[in-house]
Amino acid sequence: MTKFIAALPMYDWPETRAETDAQWVILREAFREAGIDVPENLTRDFELSALWRHPDLLFAQTCWGPMEQGLADEVQFVAQPSYDTFEGGQGEFYSSAIVMRRGLMGAPPSVLPDISPSRGEISSCEVGDCLISPLEGEMAGKPEGGGYKRNLQSSDNGKAPIPLDLLRGKRFTYNGPDSMSGIIALTRDLEALGESIDIFSERTQSGGHRASIVAVAEGRADVAAIDCRSWAMAQTYEKAAEGVEVVGWTARRKGLPFITSRKTPSEIIEKMRDALKSLNT
Repeated sequence: MTKFIAALPMYDWPETRAETDAQWVILREAFREAGIDVPENLTRDFELSALWRHPDLLFAQTCWGPMEQGLADEVQFVAQPSYDTFEGGQGEFYSSAIVMRRGLMGAPPSVLPDISPSRGEISSCEVGDCLISPLEGEMAGKPEGGGYKRNLQSSDNGKAPIPLDLLRGKRFTYNGPDSMSGIIALTRDLEALGESIDIFSERTQSGGHRASIVAVAEGRADVAAIDCRSWAMAQTYEKAAEGVEVVGWTARRKGLPFITSRKTPSEIIEKMRDALKSLNT
């Protein structure tokens, strides 16, 4: 029996667990074909901080927020997933939908900034489609900013389409202080616009993207930043999402990376990378 553990916790909502498990089957078989001894099933037994630092961690996903705040020194980078399937995503890059309660400003939707991408039929990835983005082979020191897909209707100067007048003085909720998509990205984008997170009258921590959407819909907060994949999932599985709308987007940055333990041998990491590349061909 393998000593390794694996987990895909970042988008593992109760309604998507079967899809998460199916994605692992694809990965597991690709890794086994590469000669890697992998666990049969994903683990869901650990808190995130303990999971990421587990000495026997073979494969998991994290966020660039914790990576920037020290986790990168305790794990090894493996690869970036693809966000092509999701509105607001492009390859290994993703952005966050800035959402507010419908009708909050007392104005019809037609006068709100027309920056939300058109909603497509796909709200979550087909099994295997969002597993891996083409590898560059090197780990970036920090997520990259700037640039958008054209259907995000970004400005020509590369700044994030953030409606400052709509946000000013509102109550902001976010999933956690180390979340790139939930607060760090928006903070940096506001600073790039000459503002700060203090544009909001109040900041509260919700504990998760889904909880942030519910808080906005229920009127306990006015604004939240939700990463594009979580927003797509919410539109399918969270009824509260019907009560909020996209009013802006953060800049595009690298999505949630796949990682492994600091103790994982380099030859196994290379085998995993080769296996992931094979899923792209």
